[in-house]
Amino acid sequence: MSILLGVGVVTTVTILYMGKKGWQALHKVVGITPGVLTYQDPNAPLLLSTTITWQKLDFNGQHLSSLSDSQLRQLQRIDKKAAAYHNDQQNLQEQGRISAVSEEQFVLHKLLYTRLPEMLASHYRLLGFKQGLLGITSNAKASSTDDAKQAEASKLLQEALDNIERRLDILLETLETQSLQELRVMKNYLNSQN
Repeated sequence: MSILLGVGVVTTVTILYMGKKGWQALHKVVGITPGVLTYQDPNAPLLLSTTITWQKLDFNGQHLSSLSDSQLRQLQRIDKKAAAYHNDQQNLQEQGRISAVSEEQFVLHKLLYTRLPEMLASHYRLLGFKQGLLGITSNAKASSTDDAKQAEASKLLQEALDNIERRLDILLETLETQSLQELRVMKNYLNSQN
């Protein structure tokens, strides 16, 4: 009788454990965290204070406040790509396979860590000038030139973001191609040893 009771308890505990793990796995597949009832819309506008986290890049939050939602999302993509590139370079260093820095890598590093923050600061300052001038002048001509300057500043910043993202894409694609080539070489070597 005690054997049947022991088997029943073990079976019940196993069923409960497997049921719980299955329930958690189902939630994980669907992308829901059990116990969390908040829904985050991926297309909702980004909030600087809560939703944006940076993996590799560091920006002044005040300078980001003047950017559009699409520019913030693009900065996040750039940050993720820069983190992927940085992780790849760290892996190569850990393997002892340090290569010379190419001109593209040097220029990209300078763009990401020096020029991009400077451009964001300039863009923010320009918009700050406009906000300060709104209280001083009410001239329609001055307002239209300010709008033209703001539009040009936004266009220049967008072109810079596009350029940086394109450079990152090219560099990541080059790294991927190099890794694939290394695999091909190793496969050819292994095939030649047979």
